[in-house]
Amino acid sequence: MIVQPKIRGFICTTAHPVGCARHVQEQIDYVLRHEPLTSAPKKVLVIGASAGFGLASRIVAAFAGGAATYGVYFERPSDGKRTATAGWYNTAAFEKAARARGLYAKSLCGDAFADETKRQVADAIRKDMGPVDMVVYSLASPRRVHPRTGETFKSSLKPVCGTYTNKSMDFEKNEVINVTLEQATPEDVQQTVQVMGGEDWQMWMEFLKAEKLLAPGCLTVAYSYIGPDVTQPIYRNGTIGAAKDHLETTARQLDKFMGQVGGRALVSVNKALVTQASSAIPFISLYIVLLMKEMKARGIHEGCIEQMDRLFRDRLFNGRALQDIPVDGKGRVRVDDWEVRDDVQAAVSDVWKNVSTDNVLRNGDVAGYNQEFLKLFGFGYPDVDYNADVEIDIKAD
Repeated sequence: MIVQPKIRGFICTTAHPVGCARHVQEQIDYVLRHEPLTSAPKKVLVIGASAGFGLASRIVAAFAGGAATYGVYFERPSDGKRTATAGWYNTAAFEKAARARGLYAKSLCGDAFADETKRQVADAIRKDMGPVDMVVYSLASPRRVHPRTGETFKSSLKPVCGTYTNKSMDFEKNEVINVTLEQATPEDVQQTVQVMGGEDWQMWMEFLKAEKLLAPGCLTVAYSYIGPDVTQPIYRNGTIGAAKDHLETTARQLDKFMGQVGGRALVSVNKALVTQASSAIPFISLYIVLLMKEMKARGIHEGCIEQMDRLFRDRLFNGRALQDIPVDGKGRVRVDDWEVRDDVQAAVSDVWKNVSTDNVLRNGDVAGYNQEFLKLFGFGYPDVDYNADVEIDIKAD
């Protein structure tokens, strides 16, 4: 099939297998340009391993630390008439590259919220790896079927304190538009917390400990975001923020729980960047467009792989003891530190006040955003022939 990008709203409905493999290799190459991580974990479970921070974490663990990795993901394979999802191709490419370097790399495609998935993962880890010394929790799902009650929860993107209107970006027309979101109901908040909060992370860790699959000194990490004042009403003070608050509260509880194996549980606050999840959030996309320009101008722009490489090297595994990992006043690891620098935020805030369709291409990095967005689905690489027939039915383990 000849595969071209088909963009609908904030999602691309096609993915290019060769381009996705190129995207994975690009991240691997970045990691390999740095020194190996001698103090990194050697057996890593990544829950939510097929894209974004989860995939980048897996790449750093494997190619910087030499870790055996097991990934859990939920993606769609090709049916012969349409392509697989990008995450499916990403996982296949990662495993091929890891095994070529003699690294153990297997995955399970399934619902990470389900008890049966947890049991299958435990059986595989017990058989092939033994107890793990790191668990990365990086799920990004719009819905969750609760494994105990069978109830289905759906997340939402809404403000909690009243209706909210602000600027956003329409990338199809390259226009700055106003978007209004209605106030969330208490039910909206509760449902979003059920999907994106910390309950499932806690279930995973309690299950793995009960199965005796947490090695002494095991570290588990989940990912969060805070963001600037301009996005607070929809993000940190919205339904997603309620879920992140729950996730961070869970981390503090789990940190005590992990002490039973001499380990730790931490949340890493990462920077805003282009991912499949962030592209769905109104207002955030325009903020990222402006942020990218300012951070690139200062030479401090990072994508997923740069963020995770810095997290592993500078924060988590630079030779210090687990108890000495630097955290903020709420116990969070911060790798959003460059984003929230005073000079960066002042510059973005000044541009935001007057940004419009007339000046957004000049004041923001729209082209860079679009390039990063297309890469998520394997498009936009000059060394990939997008007019050539490619095999879309790629097998993943």
